[in-house]
Amino acid sequence: MRLFHAATALAATSALALTLTACGNGSGNDASGDQSSAPASSSSATAADGAPAENTGATKDAGSSTGGGTGTSTGGTGNSGGTGASRCRTAGLGFSFGSGDGKVSSSDDQQQLAVVLKNKTSAACTIQGFPGVDLKSSSGSWSLTRSSATPKKVTLAAGSSTTFTITFLPWTQGSGAEFKATSVVITPPNETTSTTLTWPGGSLLLQDGATHPGTYTGPVGG
Repeated sequence: MRLFHAATALAATSALALTLTACGNGSGNDASGDQSSAPASSSSATAADGAPAENTGATKDAGSSTGGGTGTSTGGTGNSGGTGASRCRTAGLGFSFGSGDGKVSSSDDQQQLAVVLKNKTSAACTIQGFPGVDLKSSSGSWSLTRSSATPKKVTLAAGSSTTFTITFLPWTQGSGAEFKATSVVITPPNETTSTTLTWPGGSLLLQDGATHPGTYTGPVGG
């Protein structure tokens, strides 16, 4: 009888153990199921990794836009520089005085003498700026200062002329230092070659060191 009860108890214990083991295997399957959601997180990370690719594209677009703007600006600069006429050269210009016979008054008042520049070539040319003007005497040279006028570009057709003005202050006895001018050397704007004309007037009041001298030159076309 005791052996029967022991066997029955052993069988019940074995059955309980089998039941608990089966429950443990079910929990393991649930844990594996939870881990299967991890790829969803990886998918989100992949989407985040995709964002820099979009930013890279935006950077390239910005670079293309900048390049286009620079090219347009350069083209505009090139177009604005074209004039169709070359610069007037000293060799292609004729020089003379424009005050009739080239004589000036003997008055001691400030006077003006026009200098004519004529295009001797068969093609148009342009000239802009102040000429170099140097008065010469037996004792030295006097480089004239410039007026405050603003130079403008002048286009000379073949055979046409323009002028600039030398403003000067004659010397009189007791007025100051005398400069006995004999000739005037003229260098057109942006040129290094000069031409020399005989000075048509008399002596000038020397003011080569003055801040605002009474003798000076104006721009071509001014």
